[in-house]
Amino acid sequence: MKILLSLLLLTGSAIAENQLASPSLVPFRQGTKWGYADQRQHLVLPLQYDEAGPFADGLAWVRQGQFFGYINTSGNLITPLHYTQAGNFQRGRATVGLGSETFDIDAGGRRLSTPPTPAPETDVLSLGHITHQSGKLGYRFTVGDAVVPAAYDEIRELASGVLLVRQGQKWGAINGKGKLVLPLAYDAIRASADNESAFPIIEQQGHFGYLGADGRLLVKPKYRAAAPFQEGVARVVTEAGQPGYIDARGEEYFKD
Repeated sequence: MKILLSLLLLTGSAIAENQLASPSLVPFRQGTKWGYADQRQHLVLPLQYDEAGPFADGLAWVRQGQFFGYINTSGNLITPLHYTQAGNFQRGRATVGLGSETFDIDAGGRRLSTPPTPAPETDVLSLGHITHQSGKLGYRFTVGDAVVPAAYDEIRELASGVLLVRQGQKWGAINGKGKLVLPLAYDAIRASADNESAFPIIEQQGHFGYLGADGRLLVKPKYRAAAPFQEGVARVVTEAGQPGYIDARGEEYFKD
């Protein structure tokens, strides 16, 4: 059992490392125009779009005016700019809207009639067990000797080995050694099923930021809105109401 749990911890770390790897190109906004930049924030694809999405499976959606299309990493259109909506590619397909229809296309822009393949189910083993004392919750890790005292009202474990803990109305985070690495100062912490090991979204007084894989603060709560990370980037909305992207280092790819 200890071997299995150790493997789970290693798997969580591998997921985090993969998600911490930044993509080659990131949507970059300057003012109201969008292009794509490299890791050093040097512009690679010009600022010629009204909106742009992240690259997934080597393709990204872009918008000019009211219409969307898809480009490859060289900036070449692989579909016309005629869709009324467009989503990110995932497992070789993306959902688009055209007129009154909504359907999926493949990486060549061809319409698909077959349903998507369900995502593989994964079994998540517990990293320990919750303890109870005087109406409060604690935690005892199965691997190692770490024990979290029974002082919390709610405990949620992540596959990375980090615990999200609530005391009263405030949330914090505890690492796999039982140490409080994020103070109990946040109104909410939300972990997406796709990237719960790496980038939980935190909320404080109506502003949003992110945690890193170790449970520590990655980006302080400063955005009006924050979406889960996908393909190594996350879409955020600034205090001024402008959208933009950040990478797994918390670097911003936009200039107002």
